[in-house]
Amino acid sequence: MAQTGDMAPDFTLPRDGGDEVTLSALKPAKVVLYFYPRDDTPGCTTEAMEFTALIAEFEAAGTKVIGISKDTVAKHDKFIAKHDLGVILASDAEGDVCERYGVWVEKNMYGKVSMGIERASFLIDGEGRIAQVWRKVKAAGHAAAVLEAARAL
Repeated sequence: MAQTGDMAPDFTLPRDGGDEVTLSALKPAKVVLYFYPRDDTPGCTTEAMEFTALIAEFEAAGTKVIGISKDTVAKHDKFIAKHDLGVILASDAEGDVCERYGVWVEKNMYGKVSMGIERASFLIDGEGRIAQVWRKVKAAGHAAAVLEAARAL
């Protein structure tokens, strides 16, 4: 499980628009990785729209924002178009990156146990080290808290 102070596990994933994103290639920028369960669900839409609303401020703070779920690139493209999103969305269809960051977890909803992505965010500094971790995130208001931490870094 990736924790504060660890070097962030590097990855290359397919992203919206048919391109790829490689974490280590973004240095020396700071990076916010936010993991979310599924495109176009209420909480995930709220979170993506709040990060989008603040994207110019993240950029001014030298910070890239990447959302990661197991959805396909095609689903990401539809999600972006539907809500006019301004964040990078990466597809971890195999779940490898989710596993390495420790966000693929057992969930219990209404007594039904299943595996899924825990809503979590990681702020990574310009050297690739995890500066802050948020787990079991509540979507509303989260992007503003992450922006504050990115500015302070």
